[in-house]
Amino acid sequence: MSFMWPVMLLLLFLIPLGVVLYIRMQRRQRRLAAAYGSFGIGQQTTGRRLGARRHIPIILFLIGLTILILAVARPQTVVSLPRIEGNVILAFDVSGSMAADDLKPTRMEAAKAAARDFIEQQPPSVQIGVVSFSETGFTVLAPTNDQGAVLAAINRLTPQRGTSLAYGILTSLKAIAAAEAPEKPRFYSNLTPTPVGEPAPTPTPVPPGTHTSSVIVLLTDGENNTSPDPLQAAQTAADRGVRVYTIGIGSTAGSILHIEGLTIRSRLNEELLQQIAQLTDGVYYNAENEQDLQAIYHNLDPQLVIKPEKTEITSLLAGAGILILLIGGIVSLVWFSRLP
Repeated sequence: MSFMWPVMLLLLFLIPLGVVLYIRMQRRQRRLAAAYGSFGIGQQTTGRRLGARRHIPIILFLIGLTILILAVARPQTVVSLPRIEGNVILAFDVSGSMAADDLKPTRMEAAKAAARDFIEQQPPSVQIGVVSFSETGFTVLAPTNDQGAVLAAINRLTPQRGTSLAYGILTSLKAIAAAEAPEKPRFYSNLTPTPVGEPAPTPTPVPPGTHTSSVIVLLTDGENNTSPDPLQAAQTAADRGVRVYTIGIGSTAGSILHIEGLTIRSRLNEELLQQIAQLTDGVYYNAENEQDLQAIYHNLDPQLVIKPEKTEITSLLAGAGILILLIGGIVSLVWFSRLP
């Protein structure tokens, strides 16, 4: 237990002072009873032996006063409350094929629209980050519960060039690690990305299962055509306890796309996305049109863990203290016809 106003605990020194005064009053009453007993004064009272019962009201009074002083110091403790916490990283494929218009108005805009709907359904306690990846990966927005900032980050996404699923996963892991750091930046610059061909960023190893409250939603429309190996990146996520939900846009048969005057064939590598999801204990979804994509986001359940949180319990202690004081007062009135 911790206290927001610990200086108020100094009032607890009044409790032993009250005990000392009570003991002195009891001794004084016994001396008076002994001094005047020979004159027959007070014999009727002393004849009734109350024993230890006479101390119960004052004990209750001191206990209630102690609890009220603790309440004044505004105590906090860890209480298990039904509160869902965690990090959801939306990793967007921003390769050039995302500009295709087989999903209206484009694949990219359809994905953005579905993501906005998903974000608005999340509770405030869930932090959402945005990662974009093409030939490399960028953390556009570190996890935050500011839904306005998340929506603005998604709106800034534009199609780029190649596709590297591994960079999408590894950059998402870095965003999760940054979110759980004691002091975390909220925005990252994409002015100095990792150059193509250099080793992929590797998260600092931590015990397995550390990030069980975090998930990655990997949304991609094409084949992986840039190193490193996406399955190795998925294994890294699995070792961190991070589930990866993969969402494939397009069809396994492939489509002919016309982008910026070029004609290319894009084929969804569904088997690879299924392996990534299975390896990390996630789920694979396929979205062949904008309606399917919206349904996927509606049904996506990250299964975030429920964690205890530090909560102020001033009202509980104040109520308990007042209740004990009332009980002590009632006992004193019933037994002795006076308050303690």
